[in-house]
Amino acid sequence: MTSPANSSSLQNVVNSTAKASNSAAIKKLPRHFRDLLALEDFERHARRRLPNMIYQYVAGGVETGRGIAGNFEAYQQYSFIPRMFRDVSGRDQRITLFGHTYQHPFGVAPLGGASFVAYQADIALAKAAREMNVPMILSASSLVKLEDVHTANPDAWFQAYLAGDQPRIDRLVDRVAAAGYQTLVVTGDTPMLGNREHNIRSGFSMPIKITPKVAFQCAMSPRWLLGTVAQTFLRHGAPHFENTDAERGPPMMSSKVRNTHARDKLSWKHVEAIRKKWQGNLVIKGLMSPEDAFIARDLGADAVILSNHGGRQLDHTIPPLHTLPEIAAKKGAMKVIIDSGIRRGTDVMKAMALGADFVFLGRPFLYGAVIGGQAGVEHAMHILRDEIDRDLALIGVRTPTELDRSYLRKRTDY
Repeated sequence: MTSPANSSSLQNVVNSTAKASNSAAIKKLPRHFRDLLALEDFERHARRRLPNMIYQYVAGGVETGRGIAGNFEAYQQYSFIPRMFRDVSGRDQRITLFGHTYQHPFGVAPLGGASFVAYQADIALAKAAREMNVPMILSASSLVKLEDVHTANPDAWFQAYLAGDQPRIDRLVDRVAAAGYQTLVVTGDTPMLGNREHNIRSGFSMPIKITPKVAFQCAMSPRWLLGTVAQTFLRHGAPHFENTDAERGPPMMSSKVRNTHARDKLSWKHVEAIRKKWQGNLVIKGLMSPEDAFIARDLGADAVILSNHGGRQLDHTIPPLHTLPEIAAKKGAMKVIIDSGIRRGTDVMKAMALGADFVFLGRPFLYGAVIGGQAGVEHAMHILRDEIDRDLALIGVRTPTELDRSYLRKRTDY
C-alpha cells in the first residue's frame, strides 16, 4: 500500500513531468504564438495588427450587438455532469459527414472578404483545414477564385449567396460543379445585409473609400497595409469579388458594388430546384427555426447549419443553440450542424450533447490567419483539438458521439 507521503511525491513527479512537457511544447512554438493559449487570445493579438475599420468589420455585429452576446451567453447556460471511473483511454474525435471521415468535430465557417483581412486568407484557411482533415467552407464573398481554393483543398465546400433568379443560380451551380466541389452550402439569412452601424463609425465601406480617417488607420497598421494590401496588389492585382455569380464580380475598391440584386426574392422553390439540379451534398445554412429546418429536410437537404450569421444580420435573434435540441430530435437522416458563439472545446461538447452532429467556427480561425497565415490557423485548431481531447476525458466519454443531454443541466441561476 502506498503511503500518503509517497503518493504525494508521486503526484509531484507527475505534475512536474506534465509541466516540463507543456513547457517544451510552448518553446517549440514561434515566439508570437506563445501567448495564444485559447481562441479568445487570437482576437486580442489580431486587433493590434489590423486597422480599426477592418477589425470592426470582422468582430462587429449589428445594431445593439445582442445577437453576438446572446450566442455566447447561450453556452454559459449549461453545466456539465461528468461521469467518473470510466476508462477514457483511446479517445477519438473522428466524425463522418457525407461519407468523409474528418479528424475532429469542427470546421471553418465561410468568411466573406477574408483575403482583405489577411493575405490570401482563403488559401491559408483551406490548406490548414486540409492539413488538419477538417472541412472548410469558402464564402461566395471571397476574393480568391473558387477554383483556386479547390486546388488548395479538394475537400473544401462552397457557400453561395443567391438571388431569386433561377438562370443566375443555375449558372453558378454549374460553375461550382465544374470546379469539382462536392458540397454546396446555400445561405438563407441574407435577403439583404444587416444594419452594421459599426462599419459607418469605423470608416469601413464597400467599396472601400480612401478618406482621411481610412488613410490614417492604414498608415498606423503597416503590417496589414504592407503584408496584406500591398502584397495582394503586387502579386495578384486588384482584388475582385470572384464568386458571387458564375461571372467574375467587380473590383473590391471600384465604384461598382457586388450584384446583390434580387436576393430578397430567394425562396424555397429555388432551393427545391437546386436540389434537383445539384448532384452533390446540399447544405442549407442560416436556419434557426425548427419549421425551416424541417422544410429543408423534406426537400432533401443533406444537412442544415443552424446559424444567426454570428450576430451579423438580424439583431436579437435567438441563439441557434436554443433550437438545436428540437431540430435534432426530428432530423431524420439529415445532419444538423451549428455555428455562432463557439469558442471553447466545452462549447463544442455542449452543442454535441444537445444533438449537433458537427460545429463550425469562423472569426478565431481568421484571426489566426492574421497572426500567422496557415500556421496561425493550424495553431488555433490545435488548441481547440487539445481542449476537446481533455474535455472528453474529464466528462467521461471517449468520443463526441457518446454525448447526450444526460451530461448537461441547464443552470437555474442564469
